[in-house]
Amino acid sequence: MLLLDIKNLTLEIDSTNGWVKALDKVNIGLKRGQISALVGESGSGKSLIVRTIVGAIPDRWRITADRMTWKGKDLLSMSERERRQITRDEMSVIFQKATNAFDPTATLGDQLLESVPDHLLDKTSFWQRKQKREEIVIKHLHKVGIKDHQQCMRAYAHQVADDVCQKVMLASALVSKPELLIADDPTMGMEITNKVQILRLLTKLNQIQNLSILFVSHDLMAIGNMATDMTVLYCGQTVESGSMEQLRSTPLHPYTQALLHSAPSFRQDLPPKAPLSSLPGTIPTLQHLPIGCRLGPRCPRAQKECVKFPLPKRIHEHSYSCHFPLNRKEK
Repeated sequence: MLLLDIKNLTLEIDSTNGWVKALDKVNIGLKRGQISALVGESGSGKSLIVRTIVGAIPDRWRITADRMTWKGKDLLSMSERERRQITRDEMSVIFQKATNAFDPTATLGDQLLESVPDHLLDKTSFWQRKQKREEIVIKHLHKVGIKDHQQCMRAYAHQVADDVCQKVMLASALVSKPELLIADDPTMGMEITNKVQILRLLTKLNQIQNLSILFVSHDLMAIGNMATDMTVLYCGQTVESGSMEQLRSTPLHPYTQALLHSAPSFRQDLPPKAPLSSLPGTIPTLQHLPIGCRLGPRCPRAQKECVKFPLPKRIHEHSYSCHFPLNRKEK
């Protein structure tokens, strides 16, 4: 059984031009102990998926899905209290902009202490609970690379650097010992040494504690060596998913290939000032979404059939949604 199973998730947002589909039939599956990557360029809807999973979206938005379950339980039919309980004890999230995610009126230490769940203190006497909470928080701050924990805990979110705030959020997500960690670009704005440290920590937690990780990013170089599976998202639509090895060696969707080619190359035979590979145009806005395959206006392989939504096709564990896939023999 999948730990997180999402089938045909659609999110509609009320705009001045009527209802628009910010997410359109998105499919994501995550097994226990798996590191899965959700990739796509900025504006593709990755953060919206994260917010939908944890229930952090406005009530006026419309959500429909054939299936959206956590350990077999339907998330959409749960009460708000049940969703909060799961998000607190079993599922943790690292949001993209850590500074905005913290309460500006409380110190980082107070917010970290509050994030320690009560079930980790059951065997502790009530007069020792505060000390136990502090020990847990300090331990996790050291884990993410913050040595001066006292100064960090006394500070407010706006008083520390963005990368330090990002580390504090990671520590806050790990103190509850979750089964699933949803990391929305957790290394954004960090120096390369700090980035490598965080990625190694997440990989170690996955191996030792069997922590499942949904890694949301557009940095293929950062996730290429740690993720086992990848789901590619474009403009709110799932275009391809499969094992990392399959997608890197034989991508079937033109957008997946364009993402892989956009990564900087370090080949020695690369000529000086060689341009990066990129698709023409830009990602469309929600008010001007193309019909059918949303990549159509930018796709080098687009034809008349692309005005129809491509049905998902599957080859073993490799699925894609494209009328004219790459690396496939013509029939």
